[in-house]
Amino acid sequence: MTRDLTRLIRPRSIAVVGGGVWCASVIEQCQRMGFDGAIWPVHPKRGEVGGVATFASVADLPGVPDATFIGVNRTATIDIVRALSEMGAGGAVCFASGFREAQAETGDGDALQGRLLQAAGTMPIIGPNCYGLINYLDGALLWPDQHGGVRVDRGVALITQSSNIAINVSMQARGLPLAYVATAGNQAQTGLAELGQALLEDSRVTALGLHIEGVGDLRAFEALASKARVLGKPIVALKAGKSEQARAATVSHTASLAGSDAGATALLRRLGIAQVHSLPVLLETLKLMHFAGLPWSDRMISISCSGGEASLVADAAVGRGVSFPPLNDRQRTDLRAALGPMVALANPLDYHTFIWNDVPAMAATFTAALRGDLALGCLIVDYPRTDRCSDSAWACTIAAGKAAHEATGVPVAIVASLPENMPEAKAAEIAAAGLIPMVGIDEVLSAFEAARGAAMVSGDPAPLLLPGSAGTARVLTEADSKAALAEYGLRVPRNARAGSEPELSRAAHEIGLPLVLKGEGIAHKTEAGAVAVGLQTPAEVIAAASVMKAQSYLVEEMITGGVAELLIGVVCDPAHGYVLTVAAGGILTEILQDAASLLVPATEAEIGAALDGLRIAPLLRGYRGKPAADRAAIIAAIMAVQAYTLAQGSALEEVEVNPLICTPDGAVAADALIRTGETT
Repeated sequence: MTRDLTRLIRPRSIAVVGGGVWCASVIEQCQRMGFDGAIWPVHPKRGEVGGVATFASVADLPGVPDATFIGVNRTATIDIVRALSEMGAGGAVCFASGFREAQAETGDGDALQGRLLQAAGTMPIIGPNCYGLINYLDGALLWPDQHGGVRVDRGVALITQSSNIAINVSMQARGLPLAYVATAGNQAQTGLAELGQALLEDSRVTALGLHIEGVGDLRAFEALASKARVLGKPIVALKAGKSEQARAATVSHTASLAGSDAGATALLRRLGIAQVHSLPVLLETLKLMHFAGLPWSDRMISISCSGGEASLVADAAVGRGVSFPPLNDRQRTDLRAALGPMVALANPLDYHTFIWNDVPAMAATFTAALRGDLALGCLIVDYPRTDRCSDSAWACTIAAGKAAHEATGVPVAIVASLPENMPEAKAAEIAAAGLIPMVGIDEVLSAFEAARGAAMVSGDPAPLLLPGSAGTARVLTEADSKAALAEYGLRVPRNARAGSEPELSRAAHEIGLPLVLKGEGIAHKTEAGAVAVGLQTPAEVIAAASVMKAQSYLVEEMITGGVAELLIGVVCDPAHGYVLTVAAGGILTEILQDAASLLVPATEAEIGAALDGLRIAPLLRGYRGKPAADRAAIIAAIMAVQAYTLAQGSALEEVEVNPLICTPDGAVAADALIRTGETT
């Protein structure tokens, strides 16, 4: 169900229920931010709260409130929510804790949360156990504490599940215009994704930042990403926590490779949501998105007056998805004209200091440097502290940067290597000039890389295969697993099951030599000595079986001529769907840790890109004169595993092929495992 949150997040009237310091703070913050709508405190005994006359109950209010901050205990909260819902209020923030998040301590949190939802009905509520939200566009705050923001005309929205992190973000002095800061709390009714959609629909919001502890409703996140694409407003997320849920299956390598963190990364990448790994990078990415949108390519140029800074930038770019392309002929010609013969021309560029404070010369240099197919130009500038020094000689950087940006149309960021070297007032001055104030070389490159990754996703992906409720686990034998996957097109070796010496001998003659013998019913066969390869005669097969001493055996054709070995696995991640893992396979899988993760269903193009991103990709393409693997056969094998997964739906817990032996003319599953969650 999609609720209309407009009145709640953009109210013209605010009711504040409760008499504590928190409620008084809500009123004070609204007044300080210049909220020009009605503020109605509600308290049955006190005559005023926060200096404003009270009403005895919500029934006594002079009108129906658009938004209400409820700052009373959890039991009373339920009664207030019911009264507001019945009178047609626009929504409420539930500040109280002690609901589902306290289930372990109180034992009745689930029941209370259920009563709260029933009381709310169709009226939107945020929380419980949250601080609420700040609307810096209209000066409307349902917020019971201090904050560090100011009114803005347009800016980014940020949502977190942590009220304390929300306070911290509001205190940023990086020149990032915040339009909204919101907390989601328990997400009892209104989830983070639904709140995000509502904020994006405000035309004054340019981008959305998310701090995510748990994803929750996958379909809601798909809808959020789709809405963002329609509106042309990018999203960046910081995903916290590495759950052990998806590692419950320890019988395979896939579970340990995937894990919940891989599922979260695959989900965000699939939805075109830029992923970052720290709060500073989250803010810098939002800043880049606000001022310049998503970069159209990975190409950028760095311009500084110091060789040391140029080296720092070049080193920081190693291993990132950013590029500093060589200067083209026009750049070289124009830079030589601007700088003379003594400056070495390169990207990153050290233009030296002899033109410092010569705005026309600096503008000509910066303009020449930007004359390329570039998505971003970075001017590395650290401003002096004004309590001990003068920054008057640094005004040239903004003037010259503005001229170069206007001449070329390339977005230009002025980047301070240290956050303290770009005061908030200076960041505002840079933004007013049409440039992007950014801090931290590593942070800026990480922000650019993350934004570029999001820009490469277009269109809505197919809906995810959602995880279901697993029953009792059942592990299929290797032979049964291979037979099941073969029905969906996976190529498997010729094989036969045997339990006696005559059966072993007969299987060896029928399949053909050389052979592989495996003891059935043994996990991790290689480690247990339950695999013998390269058997050349039926006698060798029988001898190998006598050593294994298994109850039954699988006799298989031995696949030769392999170029590389891959692991193909799917594991059910309860938080993010079904994670499809493509990795370097064989017995060294977990040591190599060379893996890529996607979510089901994945396209052939996505699978191809995952293969290309592996460190062993050169082996697949043909390395040092060796033949290449059959790429089409590999992709077909992966698609067959996915087809089986889709056919099983939520009954499947895990499927793994390891190794998939990749040869110049095929891809064969040498081993396979399937684990279902069916009730037996």
